Amino acid sequence: MSLYCYTLGPNINIMKHKLNHVEAAGSCFLPLNNKSPKNLTSHISFVSNFNNKYSSPMMEEDNKMLSESEDYSNELDVAVKAMQMACFLYQKLQDTLVSMSTRCNDQVQFNDDNSLLTIAGWSVQAIVRWILSQSLGSENISILAKGDVQTLSKTNASEVLEAVVKTVNECIAEAPRFGVQELKSALGSSEVLELLSHCNSVGAPSARFWVLGSIDDTLGYVNGDQYVVSLSLIEAGEVVLGVIGCPNYPMRKEWLSYHHSYHRIISMLTPTTSETWNKGCVIYAKKGSGKAWMQPVVHVNKKFVWPNHAKQVSISSIDNPALATFCETVEKANSSHSFTEGLALSVGLSKRPLRALSMMKYVAIACGNAEVFMKFARASYKEKIWDHAAGVIIIQEAGGIVTDVRGDPLDFSKGLYLEGLDRGIVACAGPTLHEKIIDAVDASWSSSCL
Repeated sequence: MSLYCYTLGPNINIMKHKLNHVEAAGSCFLPLNNKSPKNLTSHISFVSNFNNKYSSPMMEEDNKMLSESEDYSNELDVAVKAMQMACFLYQKLQDTLVSMSTRCNDQVQFNDDNSLLTIAGWSVQAIVRWILSQSLGSENISILAKGDVQTLSKTNASEVLEAVVKTVNECIAEAPRFGVQELKSALGSSEVLELLSHCNSVGAPSARFWVLGSIDDTLGYVNGDQYVVSLSLIEAGEVVLGVIGCPNYPMRKEWLSYHHSYHRIISMLTPTTSETWNKGCVIYAKKGSGKAWMQPVVHVNKKFVWPNHAKQVSISSIDNPALATFCETVEKANSSHSFTEGLALSVGLSKRPLRALSMMKYVAIACGNAEVFMKFARASYKEKIWDHAAGVIIIQEAGGIVTDVRGDPLDFSKGLYLEGLDRGIVACAGPTLHEKIIDAVDASWSSSCL
C-alpha cells in the first residue's frame, strides 16, 4: 500500500440574562508530571474491561432516541461517516509521521507546501465534499474550509496535486467500510480539483453551508498528541448540526492528565476490539434533539454500521467552582493565559486545570470531563468559525451554555470570522458557573491588558 494511503439538552433558550450555551471542551494531554501510572498492569486490565460512565443501555431504546427528531437526521448520518473517514486518513498519517520523527530525531518537516500533512488536508476536503455530494446530491453543497484550491492548479504544485489525487482514490477505495458506495472508476486530477472548488464558501447570513475544520493543532498532531477534525452545517447563521472526530481522545477522565506517549503504549498493548474502547471517538449532535452522542472511531479492518455502538453523553452536574475542572488552552499566541488564570482564581476555580489542545475543550465539557472553558483573545486576533461551530452545537444539545462575555450567543452569520464577539468566549456546564464567570469578567476587565 502506498505511503499516501497508509498515511492517510434540549436546545436551551436564551434566558432573560442572555445565557446561551456552552462551547468549551477540554483535553489535557500534556503531562502534569512526566510519569506514567505506577501500576500499568491494572490500567491495562481496566481497559480490557471498559465500562465507564459513557456506557448506557442502547440498541432499540437508543435507536428510538436517535430518530426522535427527524430534522437533519440524514445530514448528520452522512457527516458522521465523513468524519469517520477523515479520522481514518489522518490517523494513518499521524502514525507514519510519529515513526518518521523517531527515526529522524524529530526533524520531520510538516509545514511546507509539499508535506504529507498538506496532502492529507487537501485530501480530506475532497473526500468530505465527495461523500456529501454522493449522499445528499451535488447541488447546494458548499463548504467553508482552509486553503485556496488555486494553489493546487499551479504548475509548481503538480506533484502535490498528484499525491492528493492518489490519496483521495485510495481513501475512497475504503468507502464501503464506512457505509458509502465506492466509485466504479478512479477520480482524475480535474475531478479532484472540481471537488475542491466547492470548498471555498465565504458564508452569508441567509446561506446554507458546511464548515470543515481540518487538523487544528499541527504541532500536537505531528508529535502524536491530540487533534480534531470537525464538520458542521450552518443555516441562516445558526449551527444546526456538528460532528467532531477525535482519534486520540482517551475514554477515562484520569487519563487526560497523562502524557500522550502513555496513551500510545496503552493502545499498542490493548488494541481496540468490539469489546474494548480505550481511545478515539466521534462526537455529534443536531439542533433540537436535546442529546449529544459519542461513538468509537472505526479502526482498520472494522466496518461502520450505524449507530456504531453510540452512547449518549451529557455535561457534568457540578456547579460549585471549587469542584469544577477548568480547561486551560495550551496555545499562548492568540489568548491571555495570565488574565484567564487570574479570573479562574477569582471565581474559586481552585483545581489544577486541564491543559487542552484545540477543540478538545469542547469534547471534554460535552462528555462531563470538565465544567469550564474561557478564551479571551488578544486584540489583533479574530476567532474563526471552524474552531467553534461544531463544538457549540454539541455542547448546547448536551445541556451546556456557550456565549460571549455579554451573554450573547456566538454569531455564525458573518462568514469566516466570529464578528461582534464581546471580549471572549465563556463555556460552562451550567448557568451557575456561567453567571459567576460573566460577573467576574465584568469586574476585572478594565484592569486587563487585552
